[in-house]
Amino acid sequence: MSTNSIKTDSGIPIKRVYSGKSSSKNAGNEEPGKFPYTRGLYPNMYRERLWTMRQYSGFGSAEESNKRFKFLLDHGQTGLSLAFDLPTQTGRDPDDAQSEGEVGRTGVSISSIDDMLTCFRGIPLDKVSTSMTINSTASTLLALYVTVANSQGVSPSKLRGTTQNDILKEYIARNTYIYPPKPSLRLIGDMIEYCVKEVPQWYPISISGYHMREAGSNAIQELAFTFANAIEYIQTCVDKGLKVDDFAPRLSFFYCCTMEFFEEIAKFRAARRIYAKIMKERFHAKNAKSWHLRFHVQTSGESLTAQQVDNNVIRVSCQAMAAVLGGCQSLHTNSRDEALALPTEESVKIALRTQQVIATETGVAKTVDPIGGSYYVENLTSRIEEEVQKYLKKIDRMGGALAAIEKGFFQEEIRRNAYNMKKEVDANKRIIVGVNKFQDSSNVEPKLNVIDTEMESKQKNRLKSFRNNRDKLNFESAISSFEKAAEKQDENLMPYIIGAVKNKATLGEISNSFRAIFGTFEPKISF
Repeated sequence: MSTNSIKTDSGIPIKRVYSGKSSSKNAGNEEPGKFPYTRGLYPNMYRERLWTMRQYSGFGSAEESNKRFKFLLDHGQTGLSLAFDLPTQTGRDPDDAQSEGEVGRTGVSISSIDDMLTCFRGIPLDKVSTSMTINSTASTLLALYVTVANSQGVSPSKLRGTTQNDILKEYIARNTYIYPPKPSLRLIGDMIEYCVKEVPQWYPISISGYHMREAGSNAIQELAFTFANAIEYIQTCVDKGLKVDDFAPRLSFFYCCTMEFFEEIAKFRAARRIYAKIMKERFHAKNAKSWHLRFHVQTSGESLTAQQVDNNVIRVSCQAMAAVLGGCQSLHTNSRDEALALPTEESVKIALRTQQVIATETGVAKTVDPIGGSYYVENLTSRIEEEVQKYLKKIDRMGGALAAIEKGFFQEEIRRNAYNMKKEVDANKRIIVGVNKFQDSSNVEPKLNVIDTEMESKQKNRLKSFRNNRDKLNFESAISSFEKAAEKQDENLMPYIIGAVKNKATLGEISNSFRAIFGTFEPKISF
């Protein structure tokens, strides 16, 4: 469709963008696609290309996740988003004693190249974009993905996707860390450097506010703490000798969208503006693409309720609409039954259809920044920017994000806000429909997804067979090589991890080698 013929359902022509010159409400003269990008990263935004529709998936075995991926692609999903179980996230194989009861429970169990090959069987990696929610073991999962691509004859240079790879927020809110902060930052720097050279279309890190928001932060804290972490990562890469414009265009972000509709829209608009100024004024980036805040949004799992689960469809719809009006680049919509279990195929399809309805039926994609110029939203945007800057200055005075984490500053701010919100719910000052108002005593649970109870033992048997059938000498040589590289400070570890994966080292074996060299992180507990 020609952009000149876009009209409302009533036939009213729609301009590309509205500003003070063309609207009775003055939104200012700022143009989308121009610094500081408050109104959108690109001049035409969704008129030219819709956001990527991802559905976070992955559970049980690699075979089950492969089946779910194909189901989603068949129903119009445009990007894959892979969840991993806790053993995979914390660098443990299924036969590790600490993996018992957790294999395949919160995501897919991946411990070997065979698992990864199965997960993506029949899915051409040069045709899809894949996001992997993985942090402590992100380097190993990227190595596995690159190795799968090689087996398909796909060059790493053609791979598109993201590894979350944000370890600082793990120390703050999510706790699936393994190693202390400094060696963890080294792994992240190595991944970014490797991707710049070998996987140029990949986003090696997705700096995440999502988990801090789900842990209880407010919108201002979500942005402030995320940008403080981003500054730490960028400085790590600069200190490593990388030029900011060589890697900054491949940094991405991940935010939560929850129920305060207009504040969430304003949050995303303010975020673009804040980040553009950080990159231009603090890090002196010259390339305009380095100023771009590219972000994925996931609707809020924490806002979903086990009571009256169908209400969650409405919650997700409101949150998804706010994310789109805020100008996200990709979006995941949660499923209605996620407060009870991993979602069923039926629930996942409803969540995907929610995005498709917003994209094709509501008209919100017909003009850029349709809510810009709202007196309320513009005021919220500016106020959020001001409050975030106050936090960033305070964190700088502490010595940066790493120092603030070590002092427990982020953690305490989030705990305090979460506690205050819980008190409001308990006092009925914050209404949660179906929970503290409009309850329904006849609440009936939907049909839930059930994980195969024999899956854990099956994974252990596969792993045993995998180890028995590998070339022991090649495996030991590869492990020895990357352990020697890890003991040095100036070696990029990614080629060695890829070498270990190709020679059939497991994820747990790689992580255990790093544990022996780097040590493990033990948080300071105060009472």
